[in-house]
Amino acid sequence: MKTIGLIGGMSWESSAEYYRIINETIKARKGPLYSAKSLMYTVNFHEVERMQHTGEWEKAGEVLVDAAQRLERGDADCIVLCTNTMHKLANVIEAAVKIPFIHIADATVEKIKEQGMKKIGLLGTGFTMEQDFYKGRLTEKYGLEVIVPEKPDRDTVHRIIYDELCQGKTERSSKAEYVRILQDLANQGAEGIILGCTEIMLLVGQTDSPVPIFDTTTIHAVAAVDYALG
Repeated sequence: MKTIGLIGGMSWESSAEYYRIINETIKARKGPLYSAKSLMYTVNFHEVERMQHTGEWEKAGEVLVDAAQRLERGDADCIVLCTNTMHKLANVIEAAVKIPFIHIADATVEKIKEQGMKKIGLLGTGFTMEQDFYKGRLTEKYGLEVIVPEKPDRDTVHRIIYDELCQGKTERSSKAEYVRILQDLANQGAEGIILGCTEIMLLVGQTDSPVPIFDTTTIHAVAAVDYALG
């Protein structure tokens, strides 16, 4: 079994889910007393969130590179970045280490392709929904058509992530908003919807969506197990 290196803390609420899912998957595949060989380096999300919203991406990249190199020095066999938004800096991290980087969007697209879908809805932080680092990868590398909510709904999705989910809060009214937005994306022709923020799975699941959802937290964690056992 290879050792999984996890960069966590963005937020720790979803990083805890990575740890749970990885170990539950290992146990299911290997036996009741098995657990994953893993290392997690947790960054201070207070600092990273400030860098995101002030556009200090280069400085944020330095934080993540430091984390990745610490994991590599600790004999991790791969890097798993436990957040969608910070995959904006995936290339910076990949260039700084010699061990494989398991990209969250690539793992998610594998599941989408299995179902033969072409038009996909995307929820996430404003950075993920509006900037090209994520949507561009889906469209240019994989040929998917990606749709996102209208600006007022993007703002709602973003606010709930930072003000509630990253702080461990799940409000009934916020779930109702997400369910409405999921339905709206389906009405626009989305064949499936990516939960493109690792905290969203804390609020909504498949039973809340009229079309298949792709929970990036679970998909990414299982991809890490696939690598570790491969």
